Amino acid sequence: MEHLKFDFAGEHAPQNFKAILVGVVGSGNLEVLMEPGADPAHCTISITTSARGFGPIWEAVAQNFHSQHQLAGVAISINDMGATPAVVSLRLDQAAASLSFTAGPAL
Repeated sequence: MEHLKFDFAGEHAPQNFKAILVGVVGSGNLEVLMEPGADPAHCTISITTSARGFGPIWEAVAQNFHSQHQLAGVAISINDMGATPAVVSLRLDQAAASLSFTAGPAL
């Protein structure tokens, strides 16, 4: 198993939320667990994967997700059994879609 961790400074902190779990660890799939993070200004993504040597691809997927969502105060754990980058992105987006944010001022 390979363990990777990425940390990003974020801008969008969701409202208080309970843990969100999407996906199922199984042959060729993964699960994403999204929880409130310890650092209110950062988003951490921790990955445990059975596929060794794909660190640069995981980093690209994590950076792409972060550039789209800019989450802060969120800890993400991914347990992977060989999912493709497209499936990883889908599961991350599914989890992020469950978050609620306070509305900003009307313009």
